[in-house]
Amino acid sequence: MRESQHHIFLLAAKHKKEDMAHLQELEALTKALSGLGIDEKSLISILGKSDPARRTTFRQRSTHFFIEDERSFERWDDHRINLLRLEFVRFENALVLWAMHPWERDARLVHEALTLVPQSYRVILEIACTRSSEELLGARKAYHSLYDHSIEEDVAIHVTGSERKLLVALVSAYRYEGPKVSEDAAKSEAKLIAKAIKNGDKKNPIDDDEVIRILTTRSKPHLKAIYKHYKEVSGKNINEDIEAADFILKETAECLCNPHAYFSKVVDEAIRNDADHNTKKALTRVIVTRADVDLKEIKEEYNSLYGVPLTQKIDDNANGNYKDLLLALMTRD
Repeated sequence: MRESQHHIFLLAAKHKKEDMAHLQELEALTKALSGLGIDEKSLISILGKSDPARRTTFRQRSTHFFIEDERSFERWDDHRINLLRLEFVRFENALVLWAMHPWERDARLVHEALTLVPQSYRVILEIACTRSSEELLGARKAYHSLYDHSIEEDVAIHVTGSERKLLVALVSAYRYEGPKVSEDAAKSEAKLIAKAIKNGDKKNPIDDDEVIRILTTRSKPHLKAIYKHYKEVSGKNINEDIEAADFILKETAECLCNPHAYFSKVVDEAIRNDADHNTKKALTRVIVTRADVDLKEIKEEYNSLYGVPLTQKIDDNANGNYKDLLLALMTRD
Protein backbone atom coordinates (compact mmCIF):
# COMPACT_ATOMS: atom_id res chain seq x y z
CA MET A 1 0.00 0.00 0.00
CA ARG A 2 2.79 2.37 0.94
CA GLU A 3 4.64 1.54 -2.28
CA SER A 4 1.49 2.34 -4.28
CA GLN A 5 1.04 5.67 -2.53
CA HIS A 6 4.70 6.47 -3.05
CA HIS A 7 4.35 5.65 -6.75
CA ILE A 8 1.29 7.91 -7.05
CA PHE A 9 3.19 10.67 -5.26
CA LEU A 10 6.12 10.33 -7.65
CA LEU A 11 3.81 10.42 -10.67
CA ALA A 12 2.06 13.54 -9.35
CA ALA A 13 5.43 15.22 -8.72
CA LYS A 14 6.58 14.27 -12.22
CA HIS A 15 3.43 15.70 -13.80
CA LYS A 16 3.73 18.84 -11.73
CA LYS A 17 7.33 19.22 -12.83
CA GLU A 18 6.33 18.70 -16.47
CA ASP A 19 3.52 21.25 -16.14
CA MET A 20 5.97 23.76 -14.69
CA ALA A 21 8.39 23.09 -17.53
CA HIS A 22 5.62 23.55 -20.09
CA LEU A 23 4.55 26.77 -18.40
CA GLN A 24 8.12 28.07 -18.46
CA GLU A 25 8.41 27.14 -22.14
CA LEU A 26 5.15 28.93 -22.88
CA GLU A 27 6.37 32.05 -21.09
CA ALA A 28 9.69 31.87 -22.95
CA LEU A 29 7.92 31.49 -26.31
CA THR A 30 5.56 34.36 -25.56
CA LYS A 31 8.50 36.59 -24.65
CA ALA A 32 10.40 35.47 -27.77
CA LEU A 33 7.49 36.59 -29.96
CA SER A 34 6.75 39.83 -28.10
CA GLY A 35 8.38 43.23 -28.14
CA LEU A 36 10.79 44.59 -30.73
CA GLY A 37 12.39 41.90 -32.88
CA ILE A 38 12.24 38.12 -32.41
CA ASP A 39 14.29 35.90 -30.08
CA GLU A 40 15.29 33.44 -32.78
CA LYS A 41 17.43 31.23 -30.51
CA SER A 42 14.58 30.57 -28.08
CA LEU A 43 12.18 29.73 -30.90
CA ILE A 44 14.64 27.25 -32.36
CA SER A 45 15.57 25.64 -29.03
CA ILE A 46 11.94 25.26 -27.86
CA LEU A 47 9.73 24.98 -30.94
CA GLY A 48 12.37 23.24 -33.02
CA LYS A 49 12.52 20.34 -30.56
CA SER A 50 8.82 20.19 -29.70
CA ASP A 51 6.51 17.30 -30.53
CA PRO A 52 2.95 17.75 -31.89
CA ALA A 53 1.40 17.56 -28.41
CA ARG A 54 3.58 20.35 -27.05
CA ARG A 55 2.87 22.55 -30.06
CA THR A 56 -0.85 21.92 -29.57
CA THR A 57 -0.51 23.01 -25.94
CA PHE A 58 1.35 26.12 -27.03
CA ARG A 59 -1.41 27.04 -29.50
CA GLN A 60 -4.21 26.35 -27.03
CA ARG A 61 -2.67 28.43 -24.27
CA SER A 62 -1.45 31.30 -26.47
CA THR A 63 -4.85 32.90 -27.00
CA HIS A 64 -3.20 36.23 -27.87
CA PHE A 65 -1.55 34.55 -30.88
CA PHE A 66 -4.08 31.86 -31.82
CA ILE A 67 -7.86 31.68 -32.03
CA GLU A 68 -10.13 28.64 -31.87
CA ASP A 69 -11.56 27.98 -35.30
CA GLU A 70 -15.19 26.90 -35.67
CA ARG A 71 -13.90 23.67 -37.24
CA SER A 72 -12.09 22.73 -34.03
CA PHE A 73 -8.47 23.65 -34.57
CA GLU A 74 -6.28 26.48 -33.34
CA ARG A 75 -5.22 28.91 -36.04
CA TRP A 76 -3.00 31.96 -36.09
CA ASP A 77 -4.67 35.30 -35.69
CA ASP A 78 -4.09 36.97 -39.09
CA HIS A 79 -3.24 40.32 -37.52
CA ARG A 80 -0.62 38.63 -35.34
CA ILE A 81 0.94 36.89 -38.35
CA ASN A 82 1.35 40.23 -40.11
CA LEU A 83 2.93 41.80 -37.02
CA LEU A 84 5.31 38.87 -36.54
CA ARG A 85 6.44 39.05 -40.15
CA LEU A 86 7.37 42.66 -39.56
CA GLU A 87 9.28 41.73 -36.42
CA PHE A 88 11.20 38.92 -38.16
CA VAL A 89 12.57 41.38 -40.77
CA ARG A 90 13.37 44.13 -38.25
CA PHE A 91 16.92 42.83 -37.77
CA GLU A 92 17.42 42.39 -41.52
CA ASN A 93 16.22 45.93 -42.24
CA ALA A 94 18.47 47.40 -39.54
CA LEU A 95 21.52 45.55 -40.85
CA VAL A 96 20.87 46.62 -44.44
CA LEU A 97 20.48 50.26 -43.38
CA TRP A 98 23.66 50.11 -41.31
CA ALA A 99 25.67 48.83 -44.28
CA MET A 100 24.44 51.61 -46.59
CA HIS A 101 26.29 54.80 -47.43
CA PRO A 102 24.69 57.54 -45.28
CA TRP A 103 23.60 59.48 -48.39
CA GLU A 104 21.79 56.48 -49.83
CA ARG A 105 20.28 55.65 -46.45
CA ASP A 106 18.78 59.10 -46.02
CA ALA A 107 17.53 59.16 -49.62
CA ARG A 108 15.77 55.82 -49.17
CA LEU A 109 14.29 56.89 -45.82
CA VAL A 110 12.84 60.04 -47.39
CA HIS A 111 11.47 58.10 -50.37
CA GLU A 112 9.77 55.57 -48.10
CA ALA A 113 8.40 58.37 -45.92
CA LEU A 114 6.82 60.05 -48.93
CA THR A 115 4.68 56.96 -49.52
CA LEU A 116 3.27 57.29 -46.00
CA VAL A 117 2.54 61.01 -45.67
CA PRO A 118 1.19 62.67 -43.62
CA GLN A 119 2.07 60.12 -40.90
CA SER A 120 5.76 60.31 -41.80
CA TYR A 121 6.36 64.06 -41.98
CA ARG A 122 8.63 63.54 -38.98
CA VAL A 123 11.13 61.47 -41.01
CA ILE A 124 11.44 64.18 -43.68
CA LEU A 125 11.80 66.92 -41.06
CA GLU A 126 14.33 64.88 -39.12
CA ILE A 127 16.63 64.31 -42.08
CA ALA A 128 16.31 67.89 -43.34
CA CYS A 129 16.97 69.47 -39.94
CA THR A 130 19.52 67.22 -38.21
CA ARG A 131 21.98 66.64 -41.07
CA SER A 132 24.79 68.99 -41.93
CA SER A 133 24.54 70.98 -45.14
CA GLU A 134 26.92 68.57 -46.90
CA GLU A 135 25.08 65.50 -45.59
CA LEU A 136 21.74 66.84 -46.81
CA LEU A 137 23.26 67.73 -50.17
CA GLY A 138 24.66 64.20 -50.38
CA ALA A 139 21.21 62.73 -49.69
CA ARG A 140 19.77 64.88 -52.47
CA LYS A 141 22.46 63.63 -54.88
CA ALA A 142 21.76 60.01 -53.91
CA TYR A 143 18.03 60.58 -54.43
CA HIS A 144 18.77 61.71 -58.01
CA SER A 145 20.72 58.51 -58.66
CA LEU A 146 18.18 56.19 -57.09
CA TYR A 147 14.88 57.62 -58.31
CA ASP A 148 15.59 59.96 -61.25
CA HIS A 149 13.80 62.71 -59.37
CA SER A 150 14.82 65.34 -56.86
CA ILE A 151 13.77 65.19 -53.23
CA GLU A 152 12.34 68.68 -53.62
CA GLU A 153 10.00 67.80 -56.47
CA ASP A 154 8.79 64.58 -54.81
CA VAL A 155 8.11 66.38 -51.53
CA ALA A 156 6.19 69.02 -53.49
CA ILE A 157 4.15 66.32 -55.24
CA HIS A 158 3.34 64.14 -52.24
CA VAL A 159 2.90 66.72 -49.47
CA THR A 160 -0.23 68.83 -49.56
CA GLY A 161 -1.57 71.65 -47.46
CA SER A 162 0.33 74.21 -45.43
CA GLU A 163 3.18 71.80 -44.68
CA ARG A 164 4.33 71.66 -48.30
CA LYS A 165 6.02 75.06 -48.42
CA LEU A 166 7.96 74.44 -45.21
CA LEU A 167 9.06 70.89 -46.07
CA VAL A 168 10.17 71.78 -49.61
CA ALA A 169 12.22 74.67 -48.25
CA LEU A 170 13.77 72.51 -45.52
CA VAL A 171 14.95 69.73 -47.86
CA SER A 172 16.30 72.39 -50.25
CA ALA A 173 18.36 74.17 -47.58
CA TYR A 174 22.12 74.59 -47.59
CA ARG A 175 22.81 76.41 -44.33
CA TYR A 176 25.84 78.40 -43.27
CA GLU A 177 27.66 76.30 -40.67
CA GLY A 178 30.11 78.80 -39.23
CA PRO A 179 29.97 80.17 -35.68
CA LYS A 180 29.06 83.80 -36.43
CA VAL A 181 25.67 85.01 -35.21
CA SER A 182 24.07 88.44 -35.44
CA GLU A 183 22.45 88.99 -32.06
CA ASP A 184 20.46 91.96 -33.32
CA ALA A 185 19.04 89.90 -36.20
CA ALA A 186 18.31 87.02 -33.81
CA LYS A 187 16.36 89.31 -31.48
CA SER A 188 14.43 90.82 -34.37
CA GLU A 189 13.57 87.40 -35.77
CA ALA A 190 12.55 86.12 -32.35
CA LYS A 191 9.96 88.91 -32.34
CA LEU A 192 8.74 87.90 -35.80
CA ILE A 193 8.30 84.27 -34.76
CA ALA A 194 6.58 85.24 -31.51
CA LYS A 195 4.14 87.44 -33.42
CA ALA A 196 3.38 84.65 -35.91
CA ILE A 197 2.77 82.11 -33.14
CA LYS A 198 0.57 84.45 -31.10
CA ASN A 199 -1.51 85.18 -34.22
CA GLY A 200 -1.89 81.47 -34.89
CA ASP A 201 -5.65 81.64 -34.50
CA LYS A 202 -5.77 83.92 -37.56
CA LYS A 203 -3.02 82.37 -39.65
CA ASN A 204 -1.06 79.13 -39.28
CA PRO A 205 2.55 80.08 -38.38
CA ILE A 206 3.94 77.76 -41.06
CA ASP A 207 2.03 79.77 -43.67
CA ASP A 208 4.04 82.83 -42.66
CA ASP A 209 6.77 83.51 -45.23
CA GLU A 210 9.06 85.11 -42.65
CA VAL A 211 8.84 82.11 -40.32
CA ILE A 212 9.68 79.78 -43.22
CA ARG A 213 12.57 82.02 -44.30
CA ILE A 214 14.05 81.97 -40.80
CA LEU A 215 13.64 78.25 -40.19
CA THR A 216 14.97 77.17 -43.56
CA THR A 217 17.86 79.57 -44.20
CA ARG A 218 19.37 80.55 -40.86
CA SER A 219 22.29 78.63 -39.40
CA LYS A 220 21.70 76.39 -36.41
CA PRO A 221 23.76 78.64 -34.07
CA HIS A 222 21.64 81.57 -35.23
CA LEU A 223 18.42 79.61 -34.59
CA LYS A 224 19.64 78.71 -31.10
CA ALA A 225 20.20 82.42 -30.47
CA ILE A 226 16.61 83.09 -31.60
CA TYR A 227 15.51 80.32 -29.24
CA LYS A 228 17.32 82.09 -26.38
CA HIS A 229 15.91 85.54 -27.19
CA TYR A 230 12.38 84.29 -27.66
CA LYS A 231 11.74 84.12 -23.92
CA GLU A 232 12.86 87.72 -23.50
CA VAL A 233 10.39 88.73 -26.19
CA SER A 234 7.35 86.65 -25.24
CA GLY A 235 7.85 85.78 -21.57
CA LYS A 236 7.73 82.06 -22.33
CA ASN A 237 10.03 79.46 -23.80
CA ILE A 238 9.35 78.91 -27.46
CA ASN A 239 8.42 75.26 -26.72
CA GLU A 240 5.54 76.39 -24.51
CA ASP A 241 4.05 78.62 -27.20
CA ILE A 242 4.70 76.21 -30.07
CA GLU A 243 3.02 73.36 -28.17
CA ALA A 244 -0.36 74.89 -28.84
CA ALA A 245 0.48 76.35 -32.24
CA ASP A 246 1.47 73.66 -34.74
CA PHE A 247 2.90 70.14 -34.53
CA ILE A 248 5.14 70.52 -37.59
CA LEU A 249 6.54 73.81 -36.31
CA LYS A 250 7.24 72.24 -32.92
CA GLU A 251 9.05 69.26 -34.44
CA THR A 252 11.08 71.55 -36.71
CA ALA A 253 12.20 73.75 -33.82
CA GLU A 254 13.17 70.72 -31.72
CA CYS A 255 15.16 69.11 -34.53
CA LEU A 256 17.05 72.31 -35.29
CA CYS A 257 17.67 73.61 -31.77
CA ASN A 258 17.63 70.58 -29.46
CA PRO A 259 18.20 67.44 -31.55
CA HIS A 260 19.33 65.21 -28.69
CA ALA A 261 16.09 65.81 -26.78
CA TYR A 262 14.15 65.29 -30.00
CA PHE A 263 15.83 61.95 -30.74
CA SER A 264 15.35 60.83 -27.11
CA LYS A 265 11.62 61.51 -27.38
CA VAL A 266 11.33 59.67 -30.71
CA VAL A 267 13.16 56.62 -29.36
CA ASP A 268 11.07 56.53 -26.19
CA GLU A 269 7.85 56.62 -28.22
CA ALA A 270 9.16 53.77 -30.41
CA ILE A 271 9.87 51.51 -27.42
CA ARG A 272 6.42 51.86 -25.85
CA ASN A 273 4.26 48.74 -25.85
CA ASP A 274 1.36 50.52 -27.57
CA ALA A 275 3.48 51.96 -30.40
CA ASP A 276 2.26 51.27 -33.92
CA HIS A 277 4.47 49.82 -36.66
CA ASN A 278 5.60 53.14 -38.14
CA THR A 279 6.43 54.53 -34.71
CA LYS A 280 8.47 51.42 -33.83
CA LYS A 281 10.55 51.81 -37.00
CA ALA A 282 12.00 55.01 -35.54
CA LEU A 283 14.13 53.01 -33.09
CA THR A 284 16.10 51.44 -35.95
CA ARG A 285 16.28 54.75 -37.82
CA VAL A 286 17.64 56.76 -34.90
CA ILE A 287 20.16 54.20 -33.62
CA VAL A 288 21.51 53.38 -37.10
CA THR A 289 21.70 56.95 -38.43
CA ARG A 290 23.17 58.52 -35.26
CA ALA A 291 25.59 55.74 -34.24
CA ASP A 292 28.49 57.47 -36.02
CA VAL A 293 27.36 60.98 -35.12
CA ASP A 294 26.00 61.79 -31.67
CA LEU A 295 24.54 58.64 -30.14
CA LYS A 296 26.58 59.14 -26.97
CA GLU A 297 24.94 62.54 -26.41
CA ILE A 298 21.50 61.09 -27.19
CA LYS A 299 22.02 58.37 -24.58
CA GLU A 300 23.03 60.96 -22.00
CA GLU A 301 19.98 63.09 -22.80
CA TYR A 302 17.67 60.08 -22.67
CA ASN A 303 18.97 59.11 -19.24
CA SER A 304 18.48 62.69 -18.05
CA LEU A 305 14.91 62.91 -19.39
CA TYR A 306 13.60 59.45 -18.46
CA GLY A 307 15.80 58.35 -15.56
CA VAL A 308 16.89 55.05 -17.12
CA PRO A 309 19.78 54.18 -19.45
CA LEU A 310 18.69 53.74 -23.05
CA THR A 311 20.72 50.53 -23.33
CA GLN A 312 18.74 49.07 -20.42
CA LYS A 313 15.44 50.13 -21.99
CA ILE A 314 16.36 48.39 -25.25
CA ASP A 315 17.67 45.32 -23.43
CA ASP A 316 14.31 45.04 -21.63
CA ASN A 317 12.12 45.55 -24.70
CA ALA A 318 13.96 44.15 -27.73
CA ASN A 319 14.74 40.56 -28.67
CA GLY A 320 17.22 38.33 -30.44
CA ASN A 321 19.58 39.42 -33.18
CA TYR A 322 17.82 42.78 -33.45
CA LYS A 323 18.56 43.60 -29.82
CA ASP A 324 22.15 42.38 -30.16
CA LEU A 325 22.73 44.63 -33.17
CA LEU A 326 21.27 47.73 -31.52
CA LEU A 327 23.29 47.19 -28.34
CA ALA A 328 26.44 46.60 -30.41
CA LEU A 329 25.94 49.92 -32.20
CA MET A 330 25.27 51.69 -28.92
CA THR A 331 28.28 50.36 -27.02
CA ARG A 332 31.01 50.79 -29.62
CA ASP A 333 34.15 52.61 -28.50
